[in-house]
Amino acid sequence: MRRIYFIITLLACMGMFITSCTGKGKQIVTKELSGGWEFRQAGTEKWFPAEVPGCVHTDLLNNKQIEDPFYRMNEKDLQWIDKKDWEYRVVFTPDGSLLKKKHKEIVFRGLDTYADVYLNDSLILKAENMFREWKADISGLLKKGSNEIRIYFHSPIKIGLEKLEKNGYPLPAANDYSEIGGMGDKRVSIFIRKAPYHFGWDWGPRFVTSGIWRPVELQGWDEARMEDLFIRQDHITRKQAEITALVTVYSETDMPAMLSISDNDLKQVLGTREVQLKKGYNTFDIPVKISNPRLWWSHGLGEQKLYTFRGSLMTGNTLLDSRLVKTGLRDIKLVRKKDPDGQGESFYFQLNGVPVFMKGANYIPNDAFLPRVTPEKYEDVVKRAADANMNMLRVWGGGIYENDEFYDLCDKYGILLWHDFMFACSMYPGDNEFLENVRNEAIQNMVRLRNHPSIALWCGNNEIETAWRNWGWQNLYNEEQKKEIWKAYDTLFHKLLPSVVNEYAPGMAYWWSSPTQGLNVTDYNRPNRELYSGDVHMWSVWHGKQPFSLYEKYIGRFMSEYGFQSFPEIKTIESFTLPEDRDITSEVLNWHQRSAPGNMLIKTYLDMYYKPALNFEHFLYLNHVLQAEGVSLAMEAHRRAMSWCMGSLYWQINDCWQAPSWSSTDYFGRWKALHYYARRA
Repeated sequence: MRRIYFIITLLACMGMFITSCTGKGKQIVTKELSGGWEFRQAGTEKWFPAEVPGCVHTDLLNNKQIEDPFYRMNEKDLQWIDKKDWEYRVVFTPDGSLLKKKHKEIVFRGLDTYADVYLNDSLILKAENMFREWKADISGLLKKGSNEIRIYFHSPIKIGLEKLEKNGYPLPAANDYSEIGGMGDKRVSIFIRKAPYHFGWDWGPRFVTSGIWRPVELQGWDEARMEDLFIRQDHITRKQAEITALVTVYSETDMPAMLSISDNDLKQVLGTREVQLKKGYNTFDIPVKISNPRLWWSHGLGEQKLYTFRGSLMTGNTLLDSRLVKTGLRDIKLVRKKDPDGQGESFYFQLNGVPVFMKGANYIPNDAFLPRVTPEKYEDVVKRAADANMNMLRVWGGGIYENDEFYDLCDKYGILLWHDFMFACSMYPGDNEFLENVRNEAIQNMVRLRNHPSIALWCGNNEIETAWRNWGWQNLYNEEQKKEIWKAYDTLFHKLLPSVVNEYAPGMAYWWSSPTQGLNVTDYNRPNRELYSGDVHMWSVWHGKQPFSLYEKYIGRFMSEYGFQSFPEIKTIESFTLPEDRDITSEVLNWHQRSAPGNMLIKTYLDMYYKPALNFEHFLYLNHVLQAEGVSLAMEAHRRAMSWCMGSLYWQINDCWQAPSWSSTDYFGRWKALHYYARRA
């Protein structure tokens, strides 16, 4: 009888009946602190208006304290910014409804990176990781009337230099452009849990930012709140979906409660459970079966059906909290099966029982200054992928764990994700403090993202394993140092990260490094061994200066990187140059070219295939055609090699500033010829 009463009450609270309900509306009060912020360089007097979310570079630009960082060679003159400390502050008055709550906390969705946070001059937290969310209990500090939050951002460079000295010897960091930053060969990015590409890359600038890069919220509640709702997909077929709703609740006291899981679209209760909450964190499961589920398919295979599940927490007839989760029901597997001759192993994704050839591109952050990426820009880049008939993007490990909007759009458009953890082209320390920081980073992002049906695989890192074996790094160290460095690698990528994936997203595929042939490969001297298992980064074209025809001969089981450079179109080049800069030998265009072979390698390839360009704009046109013809040769060869090869992801779909790069669409989203060819291929 009690359960029936609860269900009727719950339905009333969901709006199924016209009646009063004390649980109507959540008992959680949330206020975003987005306006009224100011910032200054630490030690100076004058405060300037600041945007939150934002970063110090864009705040300086908005206040006309610096010139456009992307224009010509302004980047050189702005390297002082990351050597300074910065302060942000806001004065606010909390609502009475918030002050009445027993429990009050502040939530920072993202602080970049080393930050001391004060409320009314009391230190409430110290942040040390851009990729983590930070919370603090402010129940005893928040007061009626004016309150002040002040955040002191320490220079990441200063702290990085301290960590480098403490480590005793440098670690490899192939794309840390420390020279541009005026630091010589002192590469500190590996010690700082911050977007690696901020320190420079071979397609992007060096702007080491600081600031409040994601929203800030005040939250208040009384007895209990729902911390998380995970829809674990245990067994999915066309006939039935067996799922488990895992509900995490934080309670201020021991108390009885009722949990439910419902289909929010149909207003149908799918399962309930009476529970006894203990003070602190509690996790409960509610098993659910759905007959004839509407399955989620990747782009080109079917529709992207999404369910909206609501988890509700009630005591008596009072709704304490509820949480919505939108997800798609699907069964995704990475299939690695030994070949009959024992010489290799398959590497392909199977969606709802169907082997799928993955066609797509690698994805980098959309801007050097992340808060400038709007929801509209996210939609534009994901739609660009879908419009080019892609079904997968690889979220590359030198960027960030993206904003929620990006994953929602991939769910919507059916774009599967190969998702790296944020480690790339570097060896990393293995001390307990670093590893614990990374563990919390991985757990938070796994919990945040695990309901997205678009995520198909988590990968430990980008190119580190192949770099350690093949790039000469080991020659830089003595035997004791090599053992210490490899032990840190082994702990992080073969133990810590896979254990987090297994615990927090059971059933999700994990791959140690891209590219790699797997842990069991020992015949490292075998010719072309990388083509028989695992994934391949093919850079003999471009870095190896080999002809495009090699693409047709060098084909592995899954081609996760390959590409060729082109300049953006003339309108984009005009946005950061003067007329005298528009020559591939100019100082400005060479400054924006970050790949070591440089602009002249593009000309070398052009001379192999075409007659000389008549002028600069003709050169741009030929460059676009060359890139498109060359890279599409690879795409088509990979498709012809199906089912030996089951994936083709070229480098890269997008840019983070205006520059020559391997992208098929430029910083402003303008399509190059390659993107049209990709749609056709």
